[in-house]
Amino acid sequence: MERVNTPISNLNPNFISSWIIKPTSICDDLIEYFELNKAKQTKGLISGGLNIDVKDSIDIVIKPKEIILPKNEVLKEYFEKLFECHADYISQWPFLKSISQKYEIGFFNLQRYTPGQHFKTIHAERSGIGTLHRVFAFMTYLNDVKEGGSTYFSHYDIEIQPLKGLTLIWPAEWTHAHRGNILNAGKKYIITGWINFTNEN
Repeated sequence: MERVNTPISNLNPNFISSWIIKPTSICDDLIEYFELNKAKQTKGLISGGLNIDVKDSIDIVIKPKEIILPKNEVLKEYFEKLFECHADYISQWPFLKSISQKYEIGFFNLQRYTPGQHFKTIHAERSGIGTLHRVFAFMTYLNDVKEGGSTYFSHYDIEIQPLKGLTLIWPAEWTHAHRGNILNAGKKYIITGWINFTNEN
């Protein structure tokens, strides 16, 4: 067996798209929502359960149906902005319309990291039978972070520093393995989750 090189295109996309959602005051409101709902806060979970050796954070896990509940108006406002980003993402890659005309939001997380915390391991968002429905991952940084706390996509050697309102969408696939680098100072807040295939296709 001999490995050979495939042709390299002049267009070499990484399929990670980004936007700044506006008004960025939505980010302040989401942080306030997080801090006011202490009873909902738990240690961050991964698919295998609690493992702070992998993920060290404080989370609020929210079901999609909770978006329309009273006092959750900020969640509805956020997802209206996220859907604008998603529509723009689809417009960049028209082939995606041939896969599915409809997508849906699954469970999502509001998360807070404090110094020393981070998502420690390189991981992908679709990694087994139980996560095959995930098509894209999304994440919005809710505050500026100056020291540490970046997101690192290992296959592309891309490091993204948190900036208030910066929203990322990327494929939930092994090609986009990533980790959260250690937070050195301050706090880091994000909202993150998945855009999934729907049974209505």
